[in-house]
Amino acid sequence: MTDPGRGFEPATGDGAESPSGRRAAELHTAYEGLLQIRRLVNGPAGAAVPAPWEVRQLPRAVALVLEAAGIPPSALDAEGRRTRTGYRVAAGSGPAAGAGRVEVTWVGPPGGGAAAEEQERLTACAAVLGELGWVCLLYRGPRRRRFLEVEPPR
Repeated sequence: MTDPGRGFEPATGDGAESPSGRRAAELHTAYEGLLQIRRLVNGPAGAAVPAPWEVRQLPRAVALVLEAAGIPPSALDAEGRRTRTGYRVAAGSGPAAGAGRVEVTWVGPPGGGAAAEEQERLTACAAVLGELGWVCLLYRGPRRRRFLEVEPPR
């Protein structure tokens, strides 16, 4: 939700489930703001290229795009256990990652079937992000789980 002085916080998949209602309107406003900033900053490239603020706040920008596309985020309960299957956006890890990259994973509660649907769901995430100019690569990580590496175009 909106935090005074901070603005709208998109769901990264590491928070509690958010009640819909007012959040849907805030999400729409935040996403339309992202597109408007892109049009103003990028000139002829318009909405097809990430704006500089998105690159500086990469996990937040990627989460905003995914949530606005209607892709469900994962969620945690008060004890930190997964309660819902969905995307999780986090800063990149490992030697190949680093500044300017995020990882999108498809996670859920134990036994919830997230692993079986991760390729299809991460491919859908990549399609949404790719339409907005992000570079997405699908990899297999530890335990053969897939993840999507997302970075701005070079």
